[in-house]
Amino acid sequence: MEKNLDEKIAKLEHWIRKKSGIVFFGGAGVSTESGIPDFRGKDGLYNLKYKYPPEEILSHDFFFNHTLEFFEFYRNKMNPLGYKPNAAHEILAEMERFNKLSAIVTQNIDGLHQRAGSKKVYELHGSVLRNYCVKCHKFYDADFVFNSSGIPTCTCGGLIKPDVVLYQEGLDDNIVMNSILSIENAEMLIVAGTSLTVQPAASLINYFKRRCCGQYLVIINKTPTPYDSIADLVIHESVGKVLKNARGNKRFS
Repeated sequence: MEKNLDEKIAKLEHWIRKKSGIVFFGGAGVSTESGIPDFRGKDGLYNLKYKYPPEEILSHDFFFNHTLEFFEFYRNKMNPLGYKPNAAHEILAEMERFNKLSAIVTQNIDGLHQRAGSKKVYELHGSVLRNYCVKCHKFYDADFVFNSSGIPTCTCGGLIKPDVVLYQEGLDDNIVMNSILSIENAEMLIVAGTSLTVQPAASLINYFKRRCCGQYLVIINKTPTPYDSIADLVIHESVGKVLKNARGNKRFS
């Protein structure tokens, strides 16, 4: 690694080891290292050609008005079941086990943080692992939906809907409030794998309270973000690589 990058990672390691109230705020760049494609990248869903734009397919109106087309796209492009947690997921789970990390706030819907062992995860955009009947609210897991064909329906005959936040839908108030409280009380906020351009999720970074508890704001992303200028440390590199090198052979405990 280049010297400047080595120095930045060494500083991050020092901060992590001396702090305990750390919150991690992550986006698609955390999951791409597991092989899951993002939405806005070069090979992301938004740059692929479909009969309908992905933004339209993944909308509330499209789900209810073109349900079969929705599930054809959903099963083909949104299935995370064959992917595994990467180094970033595993190190964050380790940090939580040893009380270094107090919460994860994620824009991802793949459930990989939980599969790695993280317990306190606030999923701003929901999860493909949870699915509910819109009529009776019976729960169905991801295997049921992704291994079904046509339009998945409940035993009561109702339509099954993934518990993800579609376009035209609002975020869950309780999840947003818990995310805000976690960020407000964080001693250190690590923002990683996100361009910080998707609202309202990106605006949550503004709740990091420097005058109260917050001391270090760290941004780890391959490309610049609108918040780089206010961060205490900016590392333009993949989050898994950074956390793995910061941890080294000694766990964050």
